Amino acid sequence: MNSKVLGASTVLALLAVVAAVPAPASSQPRPGPTQALPLGAVGLTETRTTRTLQPGVTLTRIVRGADAPALAWVVEVSIPGGATSPDPDAPPTALKDRASADELAALVQGAGFDARAEQVTTPAVADYAGGSLGWRVRVGRFDSQSAASAELAGLRRAGYAGSAVYTGWDGNSADRGPWRIDVLTIDPNRFHGRLKASYGPDLENREKTSELVAAAGATAGINAGFFVLDPKSGAPGDPAGVGVYDGRLLSEPVNGRPALVIGDDGRHSRVTRFTWKGRVVGRDASQALDGIDRVPGLIRNCGGTDDDTPTSLPLHDVTCTDADELVAFTPEYGRQTPGGKGMEAVLDTRGRVLELRSPRGGPLPAGGSSVQATGSRVAELTALAQVGRPLRVERTLRDGNGRKVSPSPATSILNGGPELVRDGSLHITPAADGMVQPGNASFYYGWMHKRNPRTLAGVDAAGRTVLVTADGRSTDALGLSIPESAAVARALGLRDAVNLDGGGSTTMAVDGEVINTPSDATGERPVGDALLILPGRN
Repeated sequence: MNSKVLGASTVLALLAVVAAVPAPASSQPRPGPTQALPLGAVGLTETRTTRTLQPGVTLTRIVRGADAPALAWVVEVSIPGGATSPDPDAPPTALKDRASADELAALVQGAGFDARAEQVTTPAVADYAGGSLGWRVRVGRFDSQSAASAELAGLRRAGYAGSAVYTGWDGNSADRGPWRIDVLTIDPNRFHGRLKASYGPDLENREKTSELVAAAGATAGINAGFFVLDPKSGAPGDPAGVGVYDGRLLSEPVNGRPALVIGDDGRHSRVTRFTWKGRVVGRDASQALDGIDRVPGLIRNCGGTDDDTPTSLPLHDVTCTDADELVAFTPEYGRQTPGGKGMEAVLDTRGRVLELRSPRGGPLPAGGSSVQATGSRVAELTALAQVGRPLRVERTLRDGNGRKVSPSPATSILNGGPELVRDGSLHITPAADGMVQPGNASFYYGWMHKRNPRTLAGVDAAGRTVLVTADGRSTDALGLSIPESAAVARALGLRDAVNLDGGGSTTMAVDGEVINTPSDATGERPVGDALLILPGRN
């Protein structure tokens, strides 16, 4: 960790136990919380520093390979669809077929640069065969980022696009680190506080994890589920998947994707897949809902209804669309509902229709709610909703076995994906969870295969909830690929684990102070929600 972060936090100065952990003796050691992490070369130095934050809650910092020598920087060139490409008009990407990569490498060499084509292979996981993802084109090997950036500037002057890349982020199993990982462990047998998900004052806006920790008076917290970031994909801050807070379903699932279920007493945490159905019920009829507390027509991460475009299946970091939707809004959404063409039935606290407004959008009465309709669904809502009469919104959440789930007010559910560990075994599910995108191997390469900052969570065999952040995108902390994330979760003894939102969102805060190094150049990123550890009741 850089000196700025260490100086800003009192956490490390207060840590009580420091232990050097030997490398694992075999390739498949028995998992457990003190087992050395299966990262990089065998025999790396690994230190663990642990302290108790409150009864039943410990914080452990794991540093592996702190003395690792620096690796090389390279320039990775974007590959257009060249004359040899199956699709010459395809936009430039990081990976292409071999012929396209060879063609570009030859052109770049002809311009006087040290270019080469490299094949990228990825390991098999539970629902994806792995193997070759494609070919990339890289230029040179440099001792510093500045040298790589200077070469990149020359390439751009020659008409090529690309980026400077540290080779430690590639995921080479022989790398020596360093890795920097923070682990919060909540033991329900000694924990007298509460675990609680928080989205802040409303769903439609983002807040920093440290702000949510401080506002709640929490001991610690981590960033949690995926959320809308780009206004073109919905309301920034809105969960992009299931969100249950204080037992209330305020964001519908990406159908079939996994989520982390948390009880506020720290017991019975689990990873479960969810689907849902919703209905708007009038006096004599009902109609199916498309969503809850999101901008109509925009379905982030997809996984919605059959008429969504381009798919009703999960598709990560893609915004599906649907011109004809019914979306319910709760008081938690924000100060006013999204505006646009269509109609909105505004309801009072008892569910009676106060008004029908068109165009849709505007403030809600105190404690009130609404249902918005777009496209062909306007006629359906018009037929259902009559001013002065009740209009009921029903939401049914079901688990992966089709059983109805009725969360208590003490339950939080946070979206994630892919699954990492199931029943103590590696179980990585990118295909089911939308990270395998047909015709776009570059997405899998950047999101799954390469090392990034990660946040993950799960439960171990003793029933302890475990929350993990791994720094990345720097030379001081390489980050984790998704397969490495699963291996780390298993090595920490997790029986079941799921990946949460990572990258620039990855944040752990203690007493309102960020203790890791978020990777965004601007510092800590505002997020959609966070999982908080609160102190015991007085």
